[in-house]
Amino acid sequence: MNRENTNWQQSVTGVVIREGKVLLARHTYGAGKGRLIVPGGYVEQGETPQEAVRREIWEETGVRAEPGPVIGIRFNMNDWYVAFAAEYVEGQAHSDGDENSEVVWMDTEEALARDDVPDLTKKLIACAVSGREGLCQIPFQSSERHAPYSFYGVR
Repeated sequence: MNRENTNWQQSVTGVVIREGKVLLARHTYGAGKGRLIVPGGYVEQGETPQEAVRREIWEETGVRAEPGPVIGIRFNMNDWYVAFAAEYVEGQAHSDGDENSEVVWMDTEEALARDDVPDLTKKLIACAVSGREGLCQIPFQSSERHAPYSFYGVR
């Protein structure tokens, strides 16, 4: 991670579900140390949230995934965290040997029942498997100079 290029107030995650299993990584540091969480991380300067979630999933797990609907947003006065449902594209899951000690495909029901899966991760998995569409990206034309913008809404 290029610490100079990191936007510490913006972070993303992607919940990748494939054949009834969710992609989880056992974190090696911070509040999530030793726990199985969905892959994600900080947005880099000049990067969209969608680009960041693709990069983070790839770097942490060796899996390529495409972000889909927004299934959750966590924010406070200082920062925000956007969670995408993400579709598996390709790749063999493996640890990055740094931020995580293992990467697994786990049955979603098992993940929801385990003590080493934090509550927020369980809530995100439940949102991803709920069958509801979430907030979907809706194209629009902006007249402002600061494009590109992304708009997510209910269809």
